Amino acid sequence: MNIKKHIPNLLTLGNLLCGTLATIAAVNSDYLTAASLVVLGIVFDFFDGFAARLLKVSGELGKQLDSLADMVTSGVVPGIIMFQLFTENAVGSFESLTFFPYMGLILTLAACYRLANFNIDTRQSESFIGLPTPAMSLFVIALPLIPLYSDNQFFIGLVQNNYFLIGVTLVLSYLMNAEIPLFSLKFKTFGLKENLLKYVFLIASIIMILTLEVISIPLVIILYVVLSVGSNLRSKKV
Repeated sequence: MNIKKHIPNLLTLGNLLCGTLATIAAVNSDYLTAASLVVLGIVFDFFDGFAARLLKVSGELGKQLDSLADMVTSGVVPGIIMFQLFTENAVGSFESLTFFPYMGLILTLAACYRLANFNIDTRQSESFIGLPTPAMSLFVIALPLIPLYSDNQFFIGLVQNNYFLIGVTLVLSYLMNAEIPLFSLKFKTFGLKENLLKYVFLIASIIMILTLEVISIPLVIILYVVLSVGSNLRSKKV
């Protein structure tokens, strides 16, 4: 029995376990636990691919298993968290309608479509087209933590506004499936010229994390998309 070929799949299953436990936490509105488990699941998600390449045991089973695990950790969990936020923020007759909170599950459907498309899209081996589901998930899991761990009334007000959350849901769902090339954070060399965009992003992200803490998480995702779009427009002009 070749044990090493199963190591990446075990890491993938670790991602799935984290996603399953995060789902339970999200249903119970335990947002910190849910967020922590999602982050841990994303770490597993990173290292399963790394281990597969290192051990040279990449295969179709691992690829499909990876997407199935991501569907839970970065698809089901953010959808449930958005559902919970819609429910908690509901005011007035329209927002109190039974169907309204279910709009958060649009994220889950959009994530599922992206993950299925990702598996058959050969263009995304080195970089991404559309926002990766883990990035979307990080954006969403940070939202309920802002009122808990920040005193910034502007951002708290946004999180507690269902119309803002509808916009977030629709924009993130679109970005996951949009034909927008996003730059890769993989470094083939460490030269400044060829990696300037990556260095700018990483330095700006570190500054935001140190100064804005939990608020920085969605802002970092926004910065990633904006820099990618700006880079694409510049490339077209050249």
